[in-house]
Formats: sequence, structure tokens, C-alpha cells
Amino acid sequence: VQLQASGGGLVQAGGSLRLSCAASGRTFSTYNMGWFRQAPGKEREFVAAINGNGDSTYYADSVKGRFTISRDNTKNTDYLQMNNLKPEDTAVYYCAAGQFFPFQITVVMVRTFYSYWGQGTQVTVSS
Repeated sequence: VQLQASGGGLVQAGGSLRLSCAASGRTFSTYNMGWFRQAPGKEREFVAAINGNGDSTYYADSVKGRFTISRDNTKNTDYLQMNNLKPEDTAVYYCAAGQFFPFQITVVMVRTFYSYWGQGTQVTVSS
């Protein structure tokens, strides 16, 4: 599986962006998808995850209520809609794919459960 993240950019605080992650292959629906982010000098951290058929999601507390993860299995793409962006959301955002079970918060937030990673897209939020 190859992943291509896009949609990053520069936005003012309070603004919105939608990130996309396009996947190759015909088995996209069998993969749980996650978004992680890494700010300069910090560890890569979990942002959001969605299961294969899209009926279960998890979010980091820092983005809950502002970000929404979704997927379109007919287009082999998942999305991260980011609203009310804050300067602390500035980071490189990575999409990831993994086939793991169970789909629960203690699992989805662990980077090592994801087998494939996109190249990252920069999100910069100015104050």
C-alpha cells in the first residue's frame, strides 16, 4: 500500500483545512487509517483514526470537537477535516494504514501498529 497525503498549507488561527490521504491498491477497506502529526523537536503523536468500514473513530483529546476523520472506500481515500485551527496544531501531518485488531483507543494511537505511512504534509497555523 502506498499512501499520498495532501492538503496542507498555511492558515490563520480559526481557519480550516482538509487533508486527504490517497491509497494505492484494491484492499483499502481492509485497513484502519490513522493520522499522526509531528511538530519540530517533538515526538510524532496520534491525532485520529478510523476503522476499515468507517463506522468507528477515535481522536486525541487535543483535537476532539475540532477535527473529523472520514473515508471514502470507493475512492481509496481518507480525510481529516480540521476546523478552528490553533497555532499549536502546526506540524507535519502523516497518514498511516494498518491491519490490526481490536480497533480501540489503546491500540490505534500506537505508531507501530501501522504498517504503511505517507510522506507527510505541512500544516502551519499563524496566530
